[in-house]
Amino acid sequence: MSLIADLTASVNAVRPGRTRMRNYDAPLVLAATTLLLLGLLMVYSASIALADGPRYASYGRYYFVLRHGLFLCAGLMAGAVVLVVPMRVWQRLAMPGFMASLALLVLVLIPGVGHEVNGAHRWIPLGPLNFQPSELMKLAALLYAADYTVRKQEHMQAFSRGFLPMACALGGVGMLLLLEPDLGAFIVIVAIAVGILFLGGINGKYFSSLLAVLVSTFLALIWLSPWRRARLFAYLDPWNDANAYGSAYQLSHSLIALGRGEWLGVGLGASVEKLHYLPEAHTDFLMAVVGEELGFAGVLLVIMLFAVLVQRGFDIGRQAIAMERTFAGLVAHGVAIWFGVQAFINMGVCLGLLPTKGLTLPLMSYGGSGVVMNLCGLALMLRVDIENRIMMRGGRT
Repeated sequence: MSLIADLTASVNAVRPGRTRMRNYDAPLVLAATTLLLLGLLMVYSASIALADGPRYASYGRYYFVLRHGLFLCAGLMAGAVVLVVPMRVWQRLAMPGFMASLALLVLVLIPGVGHEVNGAHRWIPLGPLNFQPSELMKLAALLYAADYTVRKQEHMQAFSRGFLPMACALGGVGMLLLLEPDLGAFIVIVAIAVGILFLGGINGKYFSSLLAVLVSTFLALIWLSPWRRARLFAYLDPWNDANAYGSAYQLSHSLIALGRGEWLGVGLGASVEKLHYLPEAHTDFLMAVVGEELGFAGVLLVIMLFAVLVQRGFDIGRQAIAMERTFAGLVAHGVAIWFGVQAFINMGVCLGLLPTKGLTLPLMSYGGSGVVMNLCGLALMLRVDIENRIMMRGGRT
């Protein structure tokens, strides 16, 4: 009897208890929430002085932060809708969504329809708001590339049936975006699509050829465009007098802001560069204001938060693929690539590591369409994670 009692006790000692798995990915939600709140705070700090200048004299001190808050609310509502839609439905909507986004990219180029700002036709006016179709295309291209990879899985090693159709689709998107022009959005979309194709098992030779063509096209666009070439040379020598007061004006003042911040910053709200020295401080160069007011510590915090977001996205995607949910896994990977690449480019520009390019910092910078689409992308990643957890509990999605 004592032997039986000992065996029973040993079995009870190693018996697994009730699982305490959360219903959501806590690190992902915490990192995203911190980025959103920090972004709202820094947009307020970077934009509060704009009303003192002639360009925004009629806007008021709280104009941009209030609008940014409204964009966040709209994005959260849109994200809530995305979150409740199963991934199998998103897979069915991938092709129609991509075609609708292409139609909007064409629509924005029609005179009288598209709204022009600084020579660029990137917006469709919707009353008091402007909608940017290129931001929607990031999400649409992500879903389309994931669906394409799943549908063409057995042909991914072939040229005519695997590689060529996707290359033509990207070429069409690129042509429309370059007509706006919006090279930054095109770079992000290509990174998303190519990253998904690579993870989906595209032929290595075709993948290398595609990269070579894209890099060559990118360099040709820079060389054949005088203003893009000027930006490149200014990036290489921003402190030259001709560049510092011309093409490298934003970059030089961004570097000054980061230099003033040193380790711990000059203090929240105490930035000098946002006082009409650094253009677009609340949008493309928000990171420079973070560096000036919060210092190296603030910049490092933002980098770590994006690293957590990207790492969790790849983990969620890998887990979905392990459960034979390839489309969902590729979508999670695509969102992680989207945020990672766009954040890297934005930070690289502000830090002087990359040529100046008009891309916002995801989840943080001011901008209606960008914030809403970022939150929809985040909701897709959370949806994949929720379905993973349902299946691990033995449920069905």
